[in-house]
Amino acid sequence: MSVSPKVPKLSKKKVSNLKKTISILGIIITFFILYFLQIDLFNWFNIAGIKPNLFIVLVLCLGLFIGRKYAAPIGFIIGIYLDVLAGSQIGISALMYAAIGFLGGYFDKNFSKDSKITILLMVAGSTLLYETVVYIYTIARNAIPLEFWGFIKIVLIETLFNVLLTIILYPLIRKTGYFFEETFKQKKFLTRYF
Repeated sequence: MSVSPKVPKLSKKKVSNLKKTISILGIIITFFILYFLQIDLFNWFNIAGIKPNLFIVLVLCLGLFIGRKYAAPIGFIIGIYLDVLAGSQIGISALMYAAIGFLGGYFDKNFSKDSKITILLMVAGSTLLYETVVYIYTIARNAIPLEFWGFIKIVLIETLFNVLLTIILYPLIRKTGYFFEETFKQKKFLTRYF
């Protein structure tokens, strides 16, 4: 008669840490997939030479589902990485992505993420905010003249592109978002009463 070895059970804390590690690896892999889509695929599939900004959608959704505590620093790191790779003004993208992650956390507390329309409005608003601030900063820093109609065209097409891609990716965003939410947000209902 053979005795099978006992498999040790993992504690809840170890399982939680393992899920967080897997989630962070998933976020990193998602970033690189979006980066290569942005660099390669959307060079071929663009609208009037204008590409979407998928990182706005990523950071906003992270803010919605994992909270501003994690999303703002992740947005900052993404922005620094993109600024360094693009060789552009280092810092403005980092600040804006951090702000979008922070806003996503704010939206999570005040709006429903179960509504597709609400998510689409958040994506559109975040895209408008990001592009407007970056454009104003670029004009002020480089002392170039304002091209209002060109800017409006770029912002509207990019916003439309981001919204269309969010509509397509919404089921995936929602499913992975709730997994991240369960992993990163620990619901403690009774602790504030005791």
